[in-house]
Amino acid sequence: MKPLRQVYGETLTRLGSEIEGLVVLDADLSKSTKTSIFANAFPDRFHDMGIAEQDMLCTAAGLAAAGLTSVASTFAIFGTGRAWEQLRNSICYANLNVKLVATHGGITVGQDGGSHHAVEDLAVTRVIPNLRVIVPADGIETAEVIEYVVRNPGPFYVRLPRGSGDDVHDSDYRFELGRAPLLRDGKDLTFAACGLMVAPCLRAAEILAKEKIEAGVLNISSLKPLDGDALELAAKKTGAIVTAEEHSVIGGLGAAVCEAVAERHPVPIVRCGIEDQFGQSGTADELLDHYGLNAESLVKKAHQVLALKAR
Repeated sequence: MKPLRQVYGETLTRLGSEIEGLVVLDADLSKSTKTSIFANAFPDRFHDMGIAEQDMLCTAAGLAAAGLTSVASTFAIFGTGRAWEQLRNSICYANLNVKLVATHGGITVGQDGGSHHAVEDLAVTRVIPNLRVIVPADGIETAEVIEYVVRNPGPFYVRLPRGSGDDVHDSDYRFELGRAPLLRDGKDLTFAACGLMVAPCLRAAEILAKEKIEAGVLNISSLKPLDGDALELAAKKTGAIVTAEEHSVIGGLGAAVCEAVAERHPVPIVRCGIEDQFGQSGTADELLDHYGLNAESLVKKAHQVLALKAR
C-alpha cells in the first residue's frame, strides 16, 4: 500500500495537468510531503518557501487573492501550530481559495518524537470559521479528497499521516463533504472514527462479532462539516458510541461527536485517543500500542460504553 502522502503527491500532479491555475507551495519539506512530484512536473508553478510556514501561508493567500488555486503543504505540527494566526487571519478570515494539506499528522510520525507529533491540530483547525477539516482514512479516500478540495473553492485543511493504512473503501468510493459513510452496520454500539483509526475499528468490530456484539463503524473523514444526521441515527439505533482518533481526546473528533450527540440524542460515549499528553519517540506500531490506539483497546472501550449503556 502506498503512503497516503504519496497518493496526495500523485493526485496533485494529475490535477496540475488539468488545472492551469493550480499552484503548490511547500516549507522545505517537499520530499517528505511528496509535493516534490508536482514540483518535478510543474517547476514554474511550485514555490519552496523554505522553513517559513507563516510566510508560506501568507504567500498562498496572496496567490489565491490573485485568482489562483493555492495548495500549501508542510508537517501538520508546523502548518497548524506555527502558522495558526496566518491560517486564521490571512486565509480563513478572507475566505480565500487556499488548501492546507498537512502530512505527518498524529503519533505515527514515529521516531521524530513528541516535538513533531501533531495531536492538537484538529482541535485548533476545526474552531476556525470558513475552514473545512478533512481526515482521509485510506489511499482511495485521499485521492478523492484531494480532487474535491482542489476543485471546490474556499479554505480546507486536510490531515494526512506519514505512512499508509489498510484500505477501508471500495475502488468506486466517492467522497462527499459533510457525509459520514457507514462502513459496517450494527445494533449494539457504533464506532465513529477518522483517519488511520477507521481500520482498527473495523477489526475491533470483527472481534466483537465473535462475542455476539454487533458494532457499526462510521468513517468521520469530514470532521467539519460534521454529519450530525449520521451520528443521530447511530445514537438512536445503537444507543452507544466509541470515538477513535490519532489525536488528543480534547477538542478533536471525540469532542465534535460529543457536542453533536449531546444536542441531538444523548447516549453514552467513550473516547479513544491521546489522553492529554505529548507523543514520544518509537515506531508507529509501538506508539499506537502504547497509547491504546489498536483493535484490542477499542474492544475494551466498546465494553466500557456497553456497561454505561446498561445502567
